[in-house]
Amino acid sequence: MKTLDEIEKQLFETVADISEPPKGAYNFRLNGKSIGRQSSKNIDVQPQKDGLIIRIAPRTNDEVVHIPVVISMSGHKETVINDFYIGDNADVTIVAGCGIYNCGADDSIHNGVHTFHIGKNAKVRYVEKHYGAGPGAGKILNPVSVFHLAENAYAEVELEQIRGVDSTDRVTKAELKNNAKILIREKMLTQGKQYAKSHIETILQGKNTTADIVSRSVATDDSRQEFTLHIEGNNLCRGHSECDAILQDRGSVIATPSLDAKHVDAQLIHEAAIGKIAGDQLNKLMSLGLTQNQAESQIINGFLK
Repeated sequence: MKTLDEIEKQLFETVADISEPPKGAYNFRLNGKSIGRQSSKNIDVQPQKDGLIIRIAPRTNDEVVHIPVVISMSGHKETVINDFYIGDNADVTIVAGCGIYNCGADDSIHNGVHTFHIGKNAKVRYVEKHYGAGPGAGKILNPVSVFHLAENAYAEVELEQIRGVDSTDRVTKAELKNNAKILIREKMLTQGKQYAKSHIETILQGKNTTADIVSRSVATDDSRQEFTLHIEGNNLCRGHSECDAILQDRGSVIATPSLDAKHVDAQLIHEAAIGKIAGDQLNKLMSLGLTQNQAESQIINGFLK
């Protein structure tokens, strides 16, 4: 694999917790090119136009595939399309994520489109972290993730925007067949004049399907956030969505729930709470010797965990 400079290494570590090729399957992408790729016995990683095809064999167990992306070149713009085929009865973790460092005058943009075909009885944990750094122009990330869950499939989805991303438009969609279940956990932090938009849509098509969606965010300074959480129930199913946000300074958050029950046995629930940090929480921590800034930081870190 290409030798990474310190900035590139730090970006890979931040979004994927690795900076060197791991054991097992992986693909490292830097400034539009693969700089290292490896398949394993059960996970086949192959290039396709503008991205990857990743095939995970049936009954693959306790394996991880890493596919992080880093942009360190100002003005680089890309659209990456990755398709995943997870075999029946597999149990795997997929670690994605994108980090952008921009020190120039032109926007750097990563558009990622990931489509997951999850087989019967398969279990998938998908982790996607986004991060931006550098004194330059825009760090822009627009991810699209689409999940197709077969019967009895299970997906656990962790979406996190750590900090430094100037603009993001995230779309997450899922369609579930009989007895399938999806858990989506989203975390978002915006600062300055950053803008973040997230649309999460789940279609509970099969019988005894479940969707549990929790989005937590913090909007500080003059940043803006918009969330749309939609659940459609077309059968005997359970759907729950929750949007919790903390505001600081002049930050703003719009949360729009949408529930569409098309079956008499569809049970759909939405919860939302937006507000500032509670005064009693601040007072308690400050009574232990923390400054107000330290107390606020500790509360925010705990909230986003």
